[in-house]
Amino acid sequence: MEEDAKIPHGHITSLAVAKTNRKCGIATKLMKFAHARMQESFQAEYCSLHVRYTNRAAFHLYSETLGYEISDIERGYYADGEDAYAMKCDFKKNQLNNNNNSNNNNNSNIKNEDPLVKLVTQGIQTLSVEGNNHSSSTVSETDGESK
Repeated sequence: MEEDAKIPHGHITSLAVAKTNRKCGIATKLMKFAHARMQESFQAEYCSLHVRYTNRAAFHLYSETLGYEISDIERGYYADGEDAYAMKCDFKKNQLNNNNNSNNNNNSNIKNEDPLVKLVTQGIQTLSVEGNNHSSSTVSETDGESK
């Protein structure tokens, strides 16, 4: 969350999963867990991020799986000059959509016993301690890029 923000919100700066571990739902779980912690800890109303215009896999994850919408297109956002979609996930709107869709098979109620959740929790706690409790979120695995 930006310290001078008028509306409390989170921002994902980077999300990456090792190529060997992709297509296992790890990114979805990481994002849903981060969303829940943003809401729980900071009463965040939404989360924002940027995604490369050409990163179709990440765009699909954010828009189709997690309910993000394009809020703007930022020309030349990346160092190589590529454009980025600025995207936003409104937590209240998504919660209403999830509650109204009885066929939705989401993992928003992730069990704390899940080994992945334990690792992510440890990582977030470590970031919080090492980062002097800054409230912006960077959730990442190694290798690969999905900004």
